[in-house]
Amino acid sequence: MKEKVIEAAGKTWQFLGKNGETAVSDLPKFIKEKDEIVLQALGWLAREDKINYLNKNKRDIVALAESELGAFNSIIQNAQAQAQASQAEAKQKIKARSASRI
Repeated sequence: MKEKVIEAAGKTWQFLGKNGETAVSDLPKFIKEKDEIVLQALGWLAREDKINYLNKNKRDIVALAESELGAFNSIIQNAQAQAQASQAEAKQKIKARSASRI
């Protein structure tokens, strides 16, 4: 059970990083997890100060805390930079193989 909550917390963190403010009631369907697991995951994230709760139009909303949003964006940028570097390296290898065959 604890592993499911941890996994749901990770999915929730990633979902909120990508999608921003989301209604608590909508999260289970978005991350494909049971309501009670998502609520426990939100409690975990809240205890760690990773999310903020808001109330908009009488709906409970959650969003990543500002510091967490910065961390999320940094991770995404690093992953994109690594992917670009890998693509460039692959192109170099292909180019080198083509040149050696001539």
